[in-house]
Amino acid sequence: RFNWSELVPLRLWGRTLGLQTEHSQFLLEGMPFRIFGGSMHYFRVPREYWEDRMLKMKACGLNTLTTYVPWNLHEQDRGKFDFSRNLDLRAFLSLAAKNGLWVILRPGPYICSEWDLGGLPSWLLQDPEMQLRTTYKGFTEAVDAYFDHLMPIVVPLQARGPIIAVQVENEYGSYAKDPNYMAYVKMALLNRGIVEMLMTSDNKNGLSYGLVEGGMCLEEVCAWKRYVLGGGMCLEESRRDQPKMVMEYWTGWFDNWGGPHYVFDADEMVNTVASILKLGASINLYMFHGGTNFGFMNGALEADEYKSDVTSYDYDAVLTEAGDYTSKFFKLRQLFSMIIGQPLPLPPVIESKASYGAILLHQYISLWDVIPSLLQPVKSELPINMENLHLNDSSGQSYGYVLYETVIFGGGHLHSRNHVRDRAQVFVNTMYVGELDYNIVELSLPEGQGFRQLRLLVENRGRVNYGLALNEQRKGLIGDVFLNNTPLRNFKIYSLEMKPAFMKSLQRVAGWSAVPDYFVGPAFFRGRLWIEHQPQDTFLKLQASPLSFGWEKGVVFVNGQNLGRYWKIGPQETLYLPGPWLRKGSNEIVIFEERTAGRIIQSVDIPYLGRTQYVD
Repeated sequence: RFNWSELVPLRLWGRTLGLQTEHSQFLLEGMPFRIFGGSMHYFRVPREYWEDRMLKMKACGLNTLTTYVPWNLHEQDRGKFDFSRNLDLRAFLSLAAKNGLWVILRPGPYICSEWDLGGLPSWLLQDPEMQLRTTYKGFTEAVDAYFDHLMPIVVPLQARGPIIAVQVENEYGSYAKDPNYMAYVKMALLNRGIVEMLMTSDNKNGLSYGLVEGGMCLEEVCAWKRYVLGGGMCLEESRRDQPKMVMEYWTGWFDNWGGPHYVFDADEMVNTVASILKLGASINLYMFHGGTNFGFMNGALEADEYKSDVTSYDYDAVLTEAGDYTSKFFKLRQLFSMIIGQPLPLPPVIESKASYGAILLHQYISLWDVIPSLLQPVKSELPINMENLHLNDSSGQSYGYVLYETVIFGGGHLHSRNHVRDRAQVFVNTMYVGELDYNIVELSLPEGQGFRQLRLLVENRGRVNYGLALNEQRKGLIGDVFLNNTPLRNFKIYSLEMKPAFMKSLQRVAGWSAVPDYFVGPAFFRGRLWIEHQPQDTFLKLQASPLSFGWEKGVVFVNGQNLGRYWKIGPQETLYLPGPWLRKGSNEIVIFEERTAGRIIQSVDIPYLGRTQYVD
């Protein structure tokens, strides 16, 4: 049993030794210490709830918080840095210290994390020769500029703050394209003032390829029982003269559109955690609290086929997406309390959720009516991928949709040559013809008289965040599309990134009309949610009733905040709407629906993340 009541950040302000290793144990300021950690990402949780989630960590028996730092949010446009509001990293880390949590910081530059491009900014891909996660000059110059802004925030929070360790990159052993790269990242940290313990994290197969000299090599272990046994043996048999730590013990798993909602058995998970702790190991629970991939920030997988991640990052974690307790929480609390030699804090009271009922979407405006009012096209003879569009102070377009328009004469055979990333709706004038994606690469266009507009509305469904294909994650049209074996030319290209300024302008645009009984998009729909009392968390359910059409696929905005994507193929059926993003009185809801719209959405007090599948 350990009594760590004195080993908290505010009591050790100005410490001199920090986290060290001595044979098979960690020492913190010279005293034996085990890391009982949990992952929570500030950028996936509304700022108003950061402290609540931290208090729940403490009540579970954890002493350390781990978080990634997403470069692509902090530098969305090249050279413009944002560490404010929900991206206020200094405030987040200081709050952890206030609540008695140490921090292991994972600043990347690559973070994986089921996050678009693994946290790397999409504008890096403007360079056709770009080699991400290597010592390629174009990449390291961008990393250096980013670290020059990030590290002044981080460095003061080491000895005089909660940071006890910093991870060098992330899972590089499974990428390993440049033997000099990890040494470069290590020196980029050290040269800017990082003095705490350095760590690396890889899965079992990548451990030997992702090392840095002098760094602590840590392992990731998944929650599948058959693999954990192997991982546990690895922990027991290797690195006998070093502390043992599982840097990522996966408490659950993420979901992809079109798949099930994955869940892990709570008893099996806790039993495996117990077996790891019996080896004397430290542990980090990934995730303790998953949160949400708000906006367009979800990542994707690309193994046998491309699969984009859903909006929810519930992860079947210890806390739910909305921060509620699960059975895993109470089982882990009981386990950790047996090891810690002091009473655990009482778990904070759960905030109730609201069911605001049916919300009528009473007005709509077609995308075709919005375009001439709000958007200026980029004109180009050739198609241009979204990252290379001359927008956002030459940083290109990162997320959302791109509309490509050109003029055709007659119909025929349309072939994408697999140049659509990731999904295109095809229209002749305003008539929907079909879709092009990774699996569907050709369509027949109907014949017609005279010149007509061919329109391809292309959605970036999320960039791959893991694997060897990171350099190939450009979106939109990445090459020629052919009609009757002739490449299309002379495009008008419209960016539909749906940033706050665009959504605000959309409120004032003329042409909103009453929603008809049946309407086929793409279009924007809007309605009002009226709240009488203090707003509470709720969940928006977009589902067609038996007597109506829609909703099929699109994006939801509430008071200008992008909640994320919905799609009828599931598994996710509700979108999390945090109470702090609502206000007493009138709340504006805007939905961009790609195809078939409904008239009503439901505000419910229980999430539905889809049909479940237990992972054995």
